[in-house]
Amino acid sequence: MATPAVNNFMRQQGFPDEPADACNMRFAGLYFQPRIVFTLVIVGIVLQSPWVFLLLSAVLWWNVLFPGFNPFERAYNRLIATPRGRVPLGAAPGPRRFAQGMAAAFLLGAALSSLAGLHVLAWIFEAFLVVAFSALLLGKFCLGAYVFHLLRGKAGFANATLPWARPPRSGGA
Repeated sequence: MATPAVNNFMRQQGFPDEPADACNMRFAGLYFQPRIVFTLVIVGIVLQSPWVFLLLSAVLWWNVLFPGFNPFERAYNRLIATPRGRVPLGAAPGPRRFAQGMAAAFLLGAALSSLAGLHVLAWIFEAFLVVAFSALLLGKFCLGAYVFHLLRGKAGFANATLPWARPPRSGGA
């Protein structure tokens, strides 16, 4: 059974409601990319390498511009989904692409700040990345997708997709 937090996350990402088993499988697949990217963000922070941030930013911008050719989703589909009989991931919906674009922008900010010698600014960008990825991976909350819905004037929907939000009661009284 998918938990309310998983269901909210999936709705926040732009996916329609689906049966619990399918929801859980898709959720697991969607976490493939952020686990890898966050690990590489940590490597970039430890090494203080603007080149790691530039590379990650470029890959995420690629994902935004060409969602059908996302290398993470293609790797997941080929290495995990197909061999295990799971539903493959398709092109990311708008909220997920917006979140990737937001991460790409912060990665680019960290890289350019570092290259310009603005190390405090680079650390601020890096701190935002750590907070956002931690909220995503530990709390099932995608800041980028949340902001997407807010910018579209759907604050009620955005708030209803928070991990702690409970689905509305169905039925009477």
